[in-house]
Amino acid sequence: MHETLSSLMERAFQENPRPLEFYLREQSHLPGTRANLGLMNDLSNLIAAVVGKRPQDVRALLRYLVQDKESLKSNTPDEFVVLCGVVSFGACAAVYQKWRPEVFLLLGNFACSSSWRVREGAAIGFQRLLSSAPEETIAYLRVLASEGNYLQQRASIAALAEPPLLHTDAMKEAALDVQRAILQRFREIPLIERKREDVKVLRQATGYTISVIVAALPEQGFALMCECALWGDPDITWALRENLKKKRLAKFTEQAEHVSKFLA
Repeated sequence: MHETLSSLMERAFQENPRPLEFYLREQSHLPGTRANLGLMNDLSNLIAAVVGKRPQDVRALLRYLVQDKESLKSNTPDEFVVLCGVVSFGACAAVYQKWRPEVFLLLGNFACSSSWRVREGAAIGFQRLLSSAPEETIAYLRVLASEGNYLQQRASIAALAEPPLLHTDAMKEAALDVQRAILQRFREIPLIERKREDVKVLRQATGYTISVIVAALPEQGFALMCECALWGDPDITWALRENLKKKRLAKFTEQAEHVSKFLA
């Protein structure tokens, strides 16, 4: 696969990106239940490996891949092509520092896509950046959490709530801070506004992200859950209950029971 991708990438750099696009479409596994994430990762890694030497060629290719971002239909090969471009932007900025300010903004915009796969691609792009440029990326995710719209808030916490990333105190504390900011902002959303699709997307994300962070930082995480349980907010109460069901919290029996008492 790498040989094929490398050849198609080189043709794309010679101003013939259509063969690569067609290959991505054919190998997308869409329509289907799961896109070809292996191909997405392989492509993003190959592109990131050459961005330092050929930034203009790479930029032109990625712009081509995401050109249809505004008119996507769900579960289609078109959606996969854009997904590959979005993740590749993040992978490139992870290794090519000059691109980071631009790509932070791009991923923030992609996080607002009507396509859930593209929104997930934005979160994955941020995760690539978190691995190589944690301080810069955390700073931007904090801005999205405190000032961004509902979908951008979702991207910020979805990016951080990834167990392999939560291996340093700084990353764990940042994830907890971002989760707290999002829950506090969610609490302020008028009930009538919570029927909006973007609010529902954010609500759905909180149904799992809290437990990821609590598992990494139990003492502070359960304290946050207790605090939120006292709010009596119906959607946040739902999110807390959903997180208490997760297997990752199964070993924290006593702490989970303590939170449950406030939800009764």
